[in-house]
Amino acid sequence: MSSGVVARDTQPDAAAAPARQDQGRGGRLAGAARRFGPALGLYAVVKSVGFAAFMYLLHFSGEYRTKNPGFGGGRRPWDVVGSWDGAWLQKLAAEWYHPQVLAAGAPASDVQTNSAAFFPLYSGLVRLLSKVTGLGPYGAGMAVSVVFSFVAAAGIYAAVSLLLSARMPEQAAHRAAVVTAGLWALAPGSGVEWAVYTESLFVAIAAWTCYHVMRRNWVAAGLLALVSGLNRPTSAALIAAVGVAALIALVKRTDGIAKPLFAILISPWGLIGYVLWVGYRMHSIGGYFLIQKAWNHYFDGGKFTLRAIREIMIGRHHYLWAWPVSDMFALLVLLTVPLLLVMMFRLRPPAFLVVFVLLTIASTVLSQQLFCNIPRYLLPAFPLLVAPGIAVSRLKWPTTLALLVFTGAASGWYAGYLTFELGTP
Repeated sequence: MSSGVVARDTQPDAAAAPARQDQGRGGRLAGAARRFGPALGLYAVVKSVGFAAFMYLLHFSGEYRTKNPGFGGGRRPWDVVGSWDGAWLQKLAAEWYHPQVLAAGAPASDVQTNSAAFFPLYSGLVRLLSKVTGLGPYGAGMAVSVVFSFVAAAGIYAAVSLLLSARMPEQAAHRAAVVTAGLWALAPGSGVEWAVYTESLFVAIAAWTCYHVMRRNWVAAGLLALVSGLNRPTSAALIAAVGVAALIALVKRTDGIAKPLFAILISPWGLIGYVLWVGYRMHSIGGYFLIQKAWNHYFDGGKFTLRAIREIMIGRHHYLWAWPVSDMFALLVLLTVPLLLVMMFRLRPPAFLVVFVLLTIASTVLSQQLFCNIPRYLLPAFPLLVAPGIAVSRLKWPTTLALLVFTGAASGWYAGYLTFELGTP
């Protein structure tokens, strides 16, 4: 693998030249449309087909009508995508954080229902949009997720095209990047992309952070990593990746000292600051981790994952939060990860991308959490989709489109219905 990052002055972005040649705002917009249009269009088509299939399955089964609105139910099929964690995030957006539930010495039941288990960035954006537009927490939450899913798809395209432009002809890199964005629309955890969940926002930040690292825009990369720390605790993987890339730049003295050092120093403070704030409000430095422990989410070195794998393989479900159908699918996803890693390594990606992917996987398998959520937790690891994207992009466009649309329809079951109704996202 490459130990550094893609140099910004050695190879232009794929499909970026027309945008640079255009003059004025209209020209820049036209250039951006030509650059990102194919990726965003493919993402929109594949995602819309999958979402429609999901809604059809919900309507056909009618199961959502019999379930608690907070746990996979609702009055209408589309209410389901605002349930589970979505219900918590809507409540947080509406009521915000309450100091009284963060009191020291609270019983376990109070700690488990503590809103501070959820980071503030997504719900803060939902709260702001809800107040400005009157959409309400659900409507604003869906708007934020859908809009940022397109920002994420654009970021994936930009990062992948830049990564591949030094390895293959420009047009081939462009096609592979477009297809990779389409594959993200139908990934096993993609059901939460158009739901009241934080994943679309986080992947948007992560993809553009990776792009700026490869362009060696250290200030932008550090600030984006800082913001990511306000969205999810798994931002630690992205923050570490930025730190590794900036450290390599410092050692090689490729970009001076000030900017890479700024990225290293600034990137962790969103995550650290929120954890310290929760600890302050709970009068315990480890207050946030106490909340996670009460939710039965904590680092255990992989003991829970190993036990769940053994149980699922022999047809038993004597482990915490067993969801038989959803867990079986999650196991199949997990078993494909080593193959995807080998395919990714063959592309010799920059070291920081390897760090990001490996730490994302490690945070998933080395912690006790819902086993059926493995596909969702792996959703940010978009570099795993690059090699499959290259392979699919070598097909003719009609074949590629037909394949992605068909698989997108299938994702309405495995990433939508299975996740929200036969498991818990």
